[in-house]
Amino acid sequence: MAALNVSVVSADQEVWSGEAVMVVARTVEGEIGILPGHEPMLAILAGGEVRVTLAGGEKITANAEDGFLSVHSDAVQVVASRAELA
Repeated sequence: MAALNVSVVSADQEVWSGEAVMVVARTVEGEIGILPGHEPMLAILAGGEVRVTLAGGEKITANAEDGFLSVHSDAVQVVASRAELA
């Protein structure tokens, strides 16, 4: 099964990183779900939750504000000025 390599960082620290099967984030254009094989993209984050689903079904939730989300070659980077695990 393909996986995403996910990194959630704030201005001063890495909040979480690891492999996941899905990422859901809120952007200024609406909520977006990212699965392995997603087209490359760059989006501006809207304040809210970033939900990461791991291969075993476990979910990790982070609150992120003022940043962007980047997807390229099954790598997802969430970069925010403020982010913390919920």
